[in-house]
Amino acid sequence: MSKMDAVRAMREARYAEAQARAGRPAPAAKRAKPASAAPVAPAAAPTQDDGAADDTDGLCGHRNMSGRTCTRERGHAAKSHRYS
Repeated sequence: MSKMDAVRAMREARYAEAQARAGRPAPAAKRAKPASAAPVAPAAAPTQDDGAADDTDGLCGHRNMSGRTCTRERGHAAKSHRYS
């Protein structure tokens, strides 16, 4: 058996296994129920402390990965952002 035949056989075996796995239902996950189901209060609305500067100055406020914010006007048409 050549290398390509072996690779093809492995690929066909993996495909057949995936088809068989897709045919049967997934096992039901067991969820642990809390001992006492106390009513949960809805989460509080976010405070304006986080984005107060963004809302008042009229800037875009988009943040990049390093945490810098965009200094263009809110709703700008430019595709790129200007960070500072």
